[in-house]
Amino acid sequence: MQIKLYNTLTHKKEDFTPRENKKVSIYSCGPTVYSYAHIGNFRAYIFMDNLRRMFKYNGYELNHVMNITDVGHLTSDADTGEDKMEKAAKKEGKNPYEIAEFYTKAFMEDLESLNIDKPSTITKATDNINEMMEMVQEIIDNGYGYETSKGIYFDISKLDKYPVLSNNDLSGEEHGARIDVDPEKRNPYDFAIWIKAPENHLMKWDSPWGKSYPGWHIECSAMGRKFLGENFDIHTGGVDHIPVHHENEIAQCKGAFGHNPANYWMHCEFLLVDGGKMSKSLGNIYRLKDLQEKGAEPLAYKLFCYSSHYRNKLNFTFDGVLSAQKALNRLREGYLKNLESTESYNDENRILDYENRFLEAINDDLNMPVAMGIVWEVIRNETKSIKIAKLLEKFDEVLGLDLKNAKKYLETKIDIPTEIEELIEKRKLAKQEKNYEEADKIRDEIKEKGYIIKDTKVGVEVEKIIN
Repeated sequence: MQIKLYNTLTHKKEDFTPRENKKVSIYSCGPTVYSYAHIGNFRAYIFMDNLRRMFKYNGYELNHVMNITDVGHLTSDADTGEDKMEKAAKKEGKNPYEIAEFYTKAFMEDLESLNIDKPSTITKATDNINEMMEMVQEIIDNGYGYETSKGIYFDISKLDKYPVLSNNDLSGEEHGARIDVDPEKRNPYDFAIWIKAPENHLMKWDSPWGKSYPGWHIECSAMGRKFLGENFDIHTGGVDHIPVHHENEIAQCKGAFGHNPANYWMHCEFLLVDGGKMSKSLGNIYRLKDLQEKGAEPLAYKLFCYSSHYRNKLNFTFDGVLSAQKALNRLREGYLKNLESTESYNDENRILDYENRFLEAINDDLNMPVAMGIVWEVIRNETKSIKIAKLLEKFDEVLGLDLKNAKKYLETKIDIPTEIEELIEKRKLAKQEKNYEEADKIRDEIKEKGYIIKDTKVGVEVEKIIN
């Protein structure tokens, strides 16, 4: 069945045509490991995981590369500000390599908790400095780069077109609209590909241009080329990468070897929180552990992400992810009922119909909401059979919800003591008698005993208070 993908480069959904039959090469922008990754970041990696799993489900062999940015990512798109790694190192009283090691480990642990398949190659920027220097030299030799007192800049005026992904009209913008104007730049939108290091800079390397370090954009271009070649199938990232980072990756590759490196560019939309952006100042940046403290597993967040297409914004609320936790447990229970059933199921046509519709959904630009609709149809099937369980296991090759271990997860669900259950029932009777003052007293008593209760449309939710 034909795979269709939305290509940011052409702004349309296209039939996927691999460079090599039944092989797919993918480059994914990985984390800058100066801090913990938050749930908005992980939406993009869940999308990456679904893409990998969809191709494997279709019988493709994968060559997938993801970088770890541990140098060169400045705090501003304008090639200004501190390196994020150095800033974190100063703040925490460590060196940048210790910071990178600590947060890389935390990121990998979070990937594992989400049951995300890891790319075949995960590579650190600092392990590929020579390749980056060589690419910078090529760009200069080809007439696309020039040196200033601050470093090496890329001359965008030499390109046939810039930008190519966002299609923004730079001519209509004031020079300071996106970037600070450096008087040494030939053009306001030229960007740094190599940065000369101040004396006190912690991360720097000997180069033809003195003690210096790479710009963020050149890193991905050089690592993509090293591990996948000068042309590969797919490049992924978040929509925030489109207007600057990925535009500049394409520009650098054109400057070094004459063409766009990827045939398909795919981007995951933002996660909103309560309808707005995540912001440290608003205090609404959440990690997976914050969800766990509220009673939602990382896999419940993964299922929550399937409620919206990856190209649509997704609004996060704790009510939403707790509902996803309930749905995940229903899914596990439904799977186990089928797995443990001794009934026979001989409707092969219906099984085939489920399989075909699921495949059609995931091959249609990863339409996970439709795919999940088919999964729930299967769960609601009146006949319970091990054949249905095996079908769900097959679908889970794409979903990545670890259904084979369903029993383990259900056994670790919150165990509500009899005393708390009796108080919940007592409060229920008080509410029925409209004795709301008594009901509130019982709620407070339950809280003192270490549990929080919430009234929902489907009944009372119970959470254990975690200190």
